[in-house]
Amino acid sequence: MNILFFILIALSFGVAAYHQIVDPLAAGMPSAMDALSKAMLDSAAGAVTLTLGLVGSMTLFLGLMKVAEAGGLLAVIARLLRPALIRLFPDVPANHPAMGAMIMNISANVLGLGNAATPFGIRAMQELDRLNPVKGTASNAMVLFLAINTSSVTLLPTGVVALRAAAGSQDPAGIVATTLVATTLSTLTAVITAKLLARFFPLGPAPVELPTASAPEEAQPEPSEPLPATETGAYPGWVSALALLAFFSIIPLTILWGKAIAPWIIPGLAMLLLGYGAVRRVRVYEVFVDGARDGFQLAIRIIPYLVAILVAVAMFRASGAMEVILTPLGALTAPFGLPAEALSMALLRPLSGSGAYAVLASIINDPAIGPDSYVGYLVSTIQGSTETTFYVLAVYFGAVGIRRMRHAVWTGIIADIAGVAGAVMICSLLYG
Repeated sequence: MNILFFILIALSFGVAAYHQIVDPLAAGMPSAMDALSKAMLDSAAGAVTLTLGLVGSMTLFLGLMKVAEAGGLLAVIARLLRPALIRLFPDVPANHPAMGAMIMNISANVLGLGNAATPFGIRAMQELDRLNPVKGTASNAMVLFLAINTSSVTLLPTGVVALRAAAGSQDPAGIVATTLVATTLSTLTAVITAKLLARFFPLGPAPVELPTASAPEEAQPEPSEPLPATETGAYPGWVSALALLAFFSIIPLTILWGKAIAPWIIPGLAMLLLGYGAVRRVRVYEVFVDGARDGFQLAIRIIPYLVAILVAVAMFRASGAMEVILTPLGALTAPFGLPAEALSMALLRPLSGSGAYAVLASIINDPAIGPDSYVGYLVSTIQGSTETTFYVLAVYFGAVGIRRMRHAVWTGIIADIAGVAGAVMICSLLYG
């Protein structure tokens, strides 16, 4: 991100300087450098204004999700997913703590609980490392878990919905259907790719350990106790099968009646999550406020990221550098439903989550594009259906000292491509 940020600024300055020197100044028109300066100041102020508008939506959604989490909704989904994961991970015993941690991580991702998913994911990697026959090298189970994690099926892309609402969208939840289709495709691609590539990237011998690379014995994590029964239990197989069938049946329904259903999603979601919490005797008001407080703090923390990337992107556009670089590439991808604006988003998303989030904000807040245009729907879907692949690989593998990632990087990249392709396909069908 450091390199990307500097390149954007340097290219913008260079292109603007070229136009300032070479292009004649039209009467009454600002010079290239004047336009660049104005874009920098306006985008910096706009980033703060955008964040203030985002605070309300973010606190609302995180408050609702906190109620659902406190009511045990994650545990219910975990019990539904267990039969499928046992078959996906034959090397992991059904009652091993790694299985429970993976299920909780995937469940949190399905519900859009990114903050809750990361601790579960790190714990899962630690437990999988105990089963790893070759320390320092990613096992098949580790690679498959990371592939599912970075491409997870998402029911509720709450952060993107909140950003669209803050941008003035008339249909902020319209991407729920498109994200569901795109993430389903990316997850299936990730699983198939991880399974197929495993045979071409054998575990091999254990890497040579350097004296300085070994962690002291006392620094190793303590063995985990078996998870509570509420986390490790499972529903009968037929119940899980019916639940998965019902889940996948949502896809054709959203394609056929997605526009009619969309206005019901946000109020219906609030009623469903709060009602679930009330039935489970959760103190819904207090828990909601607690979750909303986290949303407020999260919105404030992203101000520096938004300012940095929005200024860089505004300079990149105002200088004409974006047009110079993306126009030829966009000409190649536009016939396939991926215009230049969305192409920039697709290329940045695997590298920087905060950067892609800020680029998304700049695109849907552009009056010439807007959140409810085809491009607005497409970039919103790409944000919700792909993951910051390299960040996830670094954090999760770094937590257990994995140095040889085998086919994890390729699997993640292919899953990202599938997610973008799925986003283009479903957005073209519904909003093209």
